Amino acid sequence: MKIKSVIIGLILTSTLACAQDNTPKNEEHTHQVIISDLSIPWGFTFLPDGEILITEKSGDLIIFKDGQKIKVLGVPEIYLRGQGGLLDVILDPNFKTNHWIYLSYASSNGEGDGGNTTIARAQLQQNSLTNLEVLYKASPNSTKGQHFGSRLAFDAQGLLYFSVGDRGNRDENPQDLSRDGGKIYRIHPDGSIPKDNPFSNTSGAKTAIYSYGHRNPQGMTIHPKTGKIWTHEHGPKGGDEINIIEAGKNYGWPVISYGVNYIGTKFTDITEKEGMEQPLHYWDPSIAPSGMAFISSDQYGDWKGNLLIGSLKFQYLDMCTLKDNKVIKEERLLDGLGRVRTVKQGPDGYIYVGIENLGIVKLIKK
Repeated sequence: MKIKSVIIGLILTSTLACAQDNTPKNEEHTHQVIISDLSIPWGFTFLPDGEILITEKSGDLIIFKDGQKIKVLGVPEIYLRGQGGLLDVILDPNFKTNHWIYLSYASSNGEGDGGNTTIARAQLQQNSLTNLEVLYKASPNSTKGQHFGSRLAFDAQGLLYFSVGDRGNRDENPQDLSRDGGKIYRIHPDGSIPKDNPFSNTSGAKTAIYSYGHRNPQGMTIHPKTGKIWTHEHGPKGGDEINIIEAGKNYGWPVISYGVNYIGTKFTDITEKEGMEQPLHYWDPSIAPSGMAFISSDQYGDWKGNLLIGSLKFQYLDMCTLKDNKVIKEERLLDGLGRVRTVKQGPDGYIYVGIENLGIVKLIKK
């Protein structure tokens, strides 16, 4: 019995060790709560007049103005299930003149029961959405509650990128160009497909696809100097990744991975394969990343150039110091405030962070 007890103890100790995150805390900062009493602020963006536009996963689009939260009217019907709901929001690069905003959300419209990720745009007029246009609807619908994606980003040429997770169907969606899910997509702001998309001439392929072999990307940003698209995605148990996205490339899920099934069993025996991209960085244990932004302003001194990624699992903001496209150091910021969902650099150069069951806070370096 003693031997059995010792073995069980060793197993438990090993399991607990694997579940811990040893990233050191950085104490050279504080924060200010800018907007309180938000549940899951999945995305937010800054309007030109200083207002903040916020998505609540439950389905509310909110304008924060003069200390008040104002609900926007005309939001499309949201399919709320599991990780699906009202997700990201960004402004058109020419918002000041055209008033277009872009939303990603789960919708039940289309083929099959359940829902899938949808990209739409609408014009924001005062506190209402008008002229709503669906630009892309992933299909088919699924009643599964996981892996909707979905971040939005514009590049310097004004093309719109968005992510759709594999919807919990890893064996069919990510590696099949004829199926939605497990992909990064690229479209024009009106929803039309760029002629130079990598699979525009591939028979049977979804021509909006820009890259494939992804699991569930919930972070996407444009590098402030190179203009390249950086993403991160949830791995299984271990194997969360940072990737630099290139046209037409295969990022390997689920053929290669540094993670295992949640119960500890393997679904693949390989971590690399010819024709599949290696991640820039991966986490083991998983941090459950969400939200992503570079510090490109002078507000934070020697932190300029660092990459910030939220951790849902360990409830902190991960500050990654980079050198030659490698993460050489990680530090915890805003440790223990709650599940970090969204990270943005504001027009004032400060970093703003959406934290579940708290709100939006401003990061201040001491």
